[in-house]
Amino acid sequence: MDTHADLVFLGGRVVTVDAEFSVASALAVTGGIISAVGGRDDVAPLVGPDTRVIDLRGATLLPGINDSHLHACAFGMATPPLSLDVGHPTVSSLADVAETVREAVERVPAGQWITGHGWDTGYLDECLADPSRLPSRHDLDVMSPDHPVVLYSFSGHATWINSKALELIGIDRHTVAPPGGAIVADESGEPTGLLHEGAQALVQNALPPLSRQERTDAVRSALATLARLGVTSYTEPGLGPGGDGIMRGALGAETLDVYRRLLADGELTARVGVLLLPTGMASTSEEFARALAETDGTGEADPRRLAIHGVKIFADGIVPNKTAWMHEPYVGGGCGSLCVGGGTDGERITEIHNMIRHAHAAGHQLGVHVTGDRAIDTVADAFAAAVSEHPRPDARHYVIHGDFLTAHSMKVLAAHGFGVNMNPTIKWTVADMEEEFVGAERAAYAWPYRDAIDAGVRVASGSDAPVTYPDWRQGVATMVLRESKAAGRVSGPEQRIALAEAIRTYTIGAAWQDFADDWKGSLEPGKAADLCVLDGDLLTADPHDIPEMPVVLTVMDGQIVHDTLRD
Repeated sequence: MDTHADLVFLGGRVVTVDAEFSVASALAVTGGIISAVGGRDDVAPLVGPDTRVIDLRGATLLPGINDSHLHACAFGMATPPLSLDVGHPTVSSLADVAETVREAVERVPAGQWITGHGWDTGYLDECLADPSRLPSRHDLDVMSPDHPVVLYSFSGHATWINSKALELIGIDRHTVAPPGGAIVADESGEPTGLLHEGAQALVQNALPPLSRQERTDAVRSALATLARLGVTSYTEPGLGPGGDGIMRGALGAETLDVYRRLLADGELTARVGVLLLPTGMASTSEEFARALAETDGTGEADPRRLAIHGVKIFADGIVPNKTAWMHEPYVGGGCGSLCVGGGTDGERITEIHNMIRHAHAAGHQLGVHVTGDRAIDTVADAFAAAVSEHPRPDARHYVIHGDFLTAHSMKVLAAHGFGVNMNPTIKWTVADMEEEFVGAERAAYAWPYRDAIDAGVRVASGSDAPVTYPDWRQGVATMVLRESKAAGRVSGPEQRIALAEAIRTYTIGAAWQDFADDWKGSLEPGKAADLCVLDGDLLTADPHDIPEMPVVLTVMDGQIVHDTLRD
């Protein structure tokens, strides 16, 4: 039997992310499994005539990065050439967005829908000069009177459309927004072209759904980008009937079928964990229970490559839309609310408790989108109540985003072995902008990594792409520095964490979320050979330089999927 290694790495910083965060200098891979970790003498006996020996020359070898919250199909669809780029830094004003649309109009046949992604009022000059100035249909109409235009915000929680789109969709001053949604109107009561939260479904239902080929192309595009970034695992958080109304169905059930086909064809170059999405951004517990019963959560052919872990629920919205449910009012008033059915806060609390109880009792892991502090407390308490009513070991439920975790919610999550999935690249992006919504003190606290880790909560990190670009290097730098993208100001220095802690959130912490920390997420013998090589010494680098350190090699399951190294 041939015991020679397929790959041997020498002369580098092998960051194992084991329990001691030990650092070795050599590693060997045999048959898709890490076969040795240590020094040159530990791997030398495994070198054979067909072994590829890589001299790292001081580079850093890490576990493959696990982006634990990433909408890959939506990310692919939001990326040129499949969508216009109307995000920062490509555009910096409403006028720039209009010009981008004008250029598209010249290329696209009359009447065809034009879509774009990424606009953010925090980076548009007119909105910065006057915070009350919001994008409007009038900004687009002159450039595109005959083409319907749909522009998705960077967050995915707001959509901006022109008058032609309003006309075709049938939205006017008399249109009633779906529960949990808002059609923004001007002083005269006419729709401005901005739709928030669940109201976006009005647009999605009017657009032609994505074809299987478009979905396949989008996922392939995302996989190629992720391989270049060293990402070998990610969680696709929400595929199912509840996603049919989001980005032309990019989160719909058909996308899961695309993943199954890519796996069967050997094209899945990253491991994918899935949360099913029975219902969308606003539903009742009765609707959720009915959809959950009809949701296909059966086992996959190769669960180490493609696995369904549980279900996703939306509990509230987001801070920039003032739809996150907060204990204290926003600047200017209002506290937001839960986005589930119910006419009062008490009724909505009951609904979210019922939804969580249904999913837990059915044996699912739960990932709940929740951002406001009051909503997070509600969800954490609902997790605990569900476990008390239906005891089940190691459910690994987690809150998604968890922007404003409280001491209470951290205590509850830690006590029951639950987790939080945070988003450092979103923190980097919105840190300055959030001050106008929640004030400087609360904005600085958002995404409290230090407190959560100290409280014993399991913490994973994700990009929420296409909300932000899935660059874990920027995420690591942000966790360590807490500096903002727009101004470079420090936002919440007391919530900084150490480099080793930051790396854990993208590796072993994310593997825990996947129920996979026993076989991936660290560089230890017997674990899957998912690897990422970063040029330079990550452990001694200035954190400001980390985002520019090139990823030169990516290995998934022992197979090289990205390679710019020169042996």
